[in-house]
Amino acid sequence: MRIKGLGNCKKLYFIGIGGISMSALAKFVSLYGYDVSGSDRLRGEEVENLAFYGVKVYIGAEADRLEIQTSDVVVYTDAIDEDHPELRTAKRWEKRLLGRAELLAMVCEEFPNTLAIAGSHGKTTCTSMCAHVFSYARVPFTAHIGGRDGELGNFHSSGLEYFVTEACEYKKNLLKLRPQTGIVLNIDKDHMECYRDEQELVDCFRKYCDSAKTAFVCADDDKCLTLGEYPTFGIKNTLADYRAVDIYANGERYAFTVEEYGRPLCRIKLNAIGRCNVYNALAAFAGMRSFGFDEREIVKGLETFTVVKRRFEKIGKFHGATCICDYAHHPREIASTVATAEGICKGRLYVVFQPHTYSRTKLLMKEFVKTLRGIKNLMLYKTYPAREKYDVEGSAETLSHMIGNCLYAENVYVLKTWLKKTVKENDIVLFLGAGDVYYAAQYLLKELS
Repeated sequence: MRIKGLGNCKKLYFIGIGGISMSALAKFVSLYGYDVSGSDRLRGEEVENLAFYGVKVYIGAEADRLEIQTSDVVVYTDAIDEDHPELRTAKRWEKRLLGRAELLAMVCEEFPNTLAIAGSHGKTTCTSMCAHVFSYARVPFTAHIGGRDGELGNFHSSGLEYFVTEACEYKKNLLKLRPQTGIVLNIDKDHMECYRDEQELVDCFRKYCDSAKTAFVCADDDKCLTLGEYPTFGIKNTLADYRAVDIYANGERYAFTVEEYGRPLCRIKLNAIGRCNVYNALAAFAGMRSFGFDEREIVKGLETFTVVKRRFEKIGKFHGATCICDYAHHPREIASTVATAEGICKGRLYVVFQPHTYSRTKLLMKEFVKTLRGIKNLMLYKTYPAREKYDVEGSAETLSHMIGNCLYAENVYVLKTWLKKTVKENDIVLFLGAGDVYYAAQYLLKELS
């Protein structure tokens, strides 16, 4: 297979290839006959996985790397800045440059049926749920997932009939996609450094819905309801086209009945933890119905989904306490994840939160303080800067001072000392954040055990 948008290209070089989304794209183009190589800062799990696809990965950036010179196209991630040495080299050699979202859009065009999941929260989980339905139904499909599904990983391909992916609002990247079916799970203030104000953010989601042949929006989200006259899903809004009713919880695992346009249709018993997954499953259900899937296939597929790594993932135990990692890095996500943990905790709950980027923390400082101040046993871990330079106003130290009743850790050794002294049997230690707190948690668990 050749991707039409790439023309006669044979060789691609990826800058930032170890990222979850980037590595999934690299796997796809490699699987379909392209010569792929790339670089990243660290040798992580995805870098190791790429070797199975014949992809050569270099650690560290080198301006004079031969693979850049001999490539036809250079693909780059949004996480790098304009003065990245390899990006500068590609420009100097007048290589064709593609952003991650541009290549993703080209891949989408190769499929007759595309399903794209948008929203400020829950995109990865909902995408994985849809992938499990496709997998259970045994149809030819490809999944591009922004996280590592427990069974499917971040990329799975059994054919080219259906394609499911995430539509990210960062830098308005979702507007590059033209899916047959689009879903908007929710709209919240995030990535606001890319938008003039909240209205521009909402307008971006509206344009995304307009670009899709069919779009579903959340009936319980006020901002989603301003997007237009689209089919809806929800719990509270009795007018939702797809609605979850008769909801029952057992240890934060939820079962519910799906009403389709007012008619009870089927019952789903989720194996994923958290009430937020009722919304994710309901959205996935609606999306799959738009392609004509039978409700029994959808139910069985959704019930096979269990977890995406870093989404309420249990990574082990220490002193009888359960250690859980979650990607939550926005106030709304933090509140939801903490509530889920409280629902299953038999002892005390300890929370380690790592802010992700200085800009997000600075822009949402009041929201973070309001959410985090209610957590009794809280430790803030040093900010994960991603692509940003240090900004004291948006730092974890400043946030800790604003909260008042919490501790601050500059390194894992402080975390280790704190947990060693406090954690006991039946407690839960919740590690929250989209940065390297996940790897710090794994290291700590190994050390403490």
